[in-house]
Amino acid sequence: MSDYPHLHLATTPAGVRTITLDRAEKLNAVNSALATALADALDDAARDDAVRVVVITGAGRAFCAGLDISAPPEIPTATLAERLDPYAWVGQWVQHVVACEKPVIAAVNGPAAGAGFGLALACDIRLMAASATMTAGYVRRGLSPDAGVSYFLPRHVGLSRAADILLTGRDVDATEAERIGLASVVAPDEGFAAAASSYASRLAAGAPVAHALTKRLLLHALDQPLDAQLREELVHIKYCFTTGDVREAMTAFREKRRPTFQGK
Repeated sequence: MSDYPHLHLATTPAGVRTITLDRAEKLNAVNSALATALADALDDAARDDAVRVVVITGAGRAFCAGLDISAPPEIPTATLAERLDPYAWVGQWVQHVVACEKPVIAAVNGPAAGAGFGLALACDIRLMAASATMTAGYVRRGLSPDAGVSYFLPRHVGLSRAADILLTGRDVDATEAERIGLASVVAPDEGFAAAASSYASRLAAGAPVAHALTKRLLLHALDQPLDAQLREELVHIKYCFTTGDVREAMTAFREKRRPTFQGK
């Protein structure tokens, strides 16, 4: 597997690829090298049929502390394309998470702040360690949000709660995150990595085609009319019925066993 700066990658036989942000000495704060490496690693996982689920987590005691402000932000300007880029690397980082048609899990093992909060929000599912926190934090430094935070947060918790979290810059602990829908599961700190791996392995046993098409539906669900969503649902489920995975599921149902999905 390719080596990516500031990342550690591991893949289980079940098809769970864990991408660990590996700048523990900086609380996994993001710079352009890390952002580019994560985008490339996600693209690699998206293309690899052996990968069923992607888990993103952090080394050490943090998930991701946001933008690395120990030096001025690096915004490439060498070419016209770079100067006119409307997203920059932080925006592209999030787009690669969303574009991956495998389920992407954020295993939030510690603080997720700023762009790290945006990274967690962009994932399909968020698992949190009991002591972990999420925070936008931008206003604490006189900044407005980036990394998709202003897009995803209202969709997860509603406008009023999003405004409270963004305008105060306060921390959201794991208990509140689970209560308001930011976290799907909260697990004890001890054994959190194993709990996240177990969850991901269960998900990896699912049908890859159905996962991908479900993700496409969810991506549009809040932004298009019901009529359009119904039509898109029908197109996708009709395709599912042509797959070997559905035939396997029907056979397994009759034989009273769990299906073994091949993604075909």
